[in-house]
Amino acid sequence: MELEFVKMQGIGNDYIYFDCLKEEIKNPNELSIKLSDRHFGIGGDGIVLICPSEVADAKMRMFNLDGSEGKMCGNAIRCVGKYLYDNKITAKKELSIETLSGIKYLWLNVENGKVKSVKVDMGAAVLEPSKIPAIVEGEKAVNIQIEVDNIYYGATLISMGNPHCVIFTENTDELCLEKIGKKFENHKIFPEGVNTEFVEVIDKNTLKMRVWERGSGETLACGTGACAVAVAAVLNGKCEKNSDIKVILTGGELIIKYTDKAVYMTGEAEKVFQGVVEV
Repeated sequence: MELEFVKMQGIGNDYIYFDCLKEEIKNPNELSIKLSDRHFGIGGDGIVLICPSEVADAKMRMFNLDGSEGKMCGNAIRCVGKYLYDNKITAKKELSIETLSGIKYLWLNVENGKVKSVKVDMGAAVLEPSKIPAIVEGEKAVNIQIEVDNIYYGATLISMGNPHCVIFTENTDELCLEKIGKKFENHKIFPEGVNTEFVEVIDKNTLKMRVWERGSGETLACGTGACAVAVAAVLNGKCEKNSDIKVILTGGELIIKYTDKAVYMTGEAEKVFQGVVEV
């Protein structure tokens, strides 16, 4: 069976995109495991299906390296917006995309007929532990203590469609994420696993982070993670609400604004190449 695909990336968070408006993918879980392999497949952080929607302009489904389905991906949804516009599936510059974490709204920045960057309304940050989900008492989990390998970390727990655990640290470059990332992901207080961000504060408008994503390991970027990091920085008094916060990730930069209404994310989206794969 031959499948057409497009490889796209948002600040290094690369996925393999399938246009399910014209072709059906019956086994996305297995396909993600097979094709995401960087030696024996196409290579990527997973696959993304662009599907029809009855409630929005399109529907996005995202699958991780291990085949598990993610509820939301900030970098991928920007690429979905670019695909729809650049391929003339829509002429609109304001789009709605259905995800497992609800409908998200996009504003496209177009240069020379192609989408250059996208602003996304990521919705409100969820702070109630039971809805993240996390087994923690209280209405919020801000700078709570989590023990991993006999070391206690100050953690702020947030959901941006995916569960996130944000840890502020002095030097992100020296961290051995391969060693501790999986232990946070499978920590007993996270019944569905968790994405963990380790964050260095540069100044009140600039943050630097590395991320360990559940189901994928360390990635170059995570859009929902960058949003969670900005929210956590405001909650911990390190940044200001309603201001543009630059989040520096391994693969590039995102601009995040945390408001009372929603969290807004702005970043680039790029097409890498397209092709046909036999499966």
